[in-house]
Amino acid sequence: MSRALFIFILLFAGLFYIFNMDKPIIKKFTFINSIKQFYVQQVISLSDFTEKYLGQAQRIETLKKENDELKKYRTLYTNSQASLDVLRNALFDTNDTNIELKISHVLSYVAFDDYTKVWIDFPKKDKQILGLISQNYAAGIVKNFAGKSLALLNGNQKANYAVYIGDNKAPGIVHGNNRNNLLTIKFIPIWMQINKGDEVITSGMDNIFFEGLQVGKVVAIKKMADMQEAIIEPYAKALRAEYFYVYKKITKEELPQPIPLSKQP
Repeated sequence: MSRALFIFILLFAGLFYIFNMDKPIIKKFTFINSIKQFYVQQVISLSDFTEKYLGQAQRIETLKKENDELKKYRTLYTNSQASLDVLRNALFDTNDTNIELKISHVLSYVAFDDYTKVWIDFPKKDKQILGLISQNYAAGIVKNFAGKSLALLNGNQKANYAVYIGDNKAPGIVHGNNRNNLLTIKFIPIWMQINKGDEVITSGMDNIFFEGLQVGKVVAIKKMADMQEAIIEPYAKALRAEYFYVYKKITKEELPQPIPLSKQP
C-alpha cells in the first residue's frame, strides 16, 4: 500500500468517525470498524508521541539553563577556591604578641626586566626596613620608595638581612645570586665551621626579622683568605607568591599603654 493511499484511508475513516457516517456502513461492512479502530490507535499514538516530544524538548531546555547556571557557579567556586588556596599558603603561624603582621597583596612588577622587585599594597611612610614572609619562610624585605611599599624579594642584590648558619650559628648577610633560585651569604667569619646541608635561619640582629625564621639550606661553600661565603637554596618561592606577610617588631613605645584611672571613661 502506498503512503498516499494509507493517508487517504486514515482521513476518510476520520471523516466518517467525526460525522457518525460510519455506523450504517459498519453494519454492512465490518472491516470498516477495524479501520476505525486502527485510525483511533494511530491518532492516540501520534498524540502521545507529540506530547512526549514536546515535553522532552521543554525538559532539555530547562536542563540546559540549569547546566549553564551550574557552569557559572562552578567557575565562581573555582576562582574563589584558588584565591583561598593562595591565602592559605601565605598564612604565617606565630604566638608572639610583640610583633605586627599584616598580609599584603602584590600589585605589579616595578620593572619588567626584574622579577625580584614588586609593589605591594602595604601602607608605608617611614624609612624602617621590614621583613617579608611567605609560607613561614623569609622571602625578602620591604622599603619605602616615594611613599610606596617596595618589596625586594630573595634574589635581589639589595634584599639583605642577617642570618645564622648551622648549629654553630655562624653569622652572615644574605645577598642575591646571579641565579635567582639561589642566594649567597657573605661575610661569614673564616674561623667558624659551616657545612653543606646546614640550615639557615634569620638571626634577628638587624631588627628586620626575629631569630629563628627559616631561610634555606647550604648547598655550596666558598673559602677565601679572610672570610667565607655560603650558597643556599631558599625555601620561600618568593617570585611566585601573590601574597606576603609584612613583619614588624613592636617596640615598647608602640605597645598599647594602660589608661590611668583618672582618665578612664
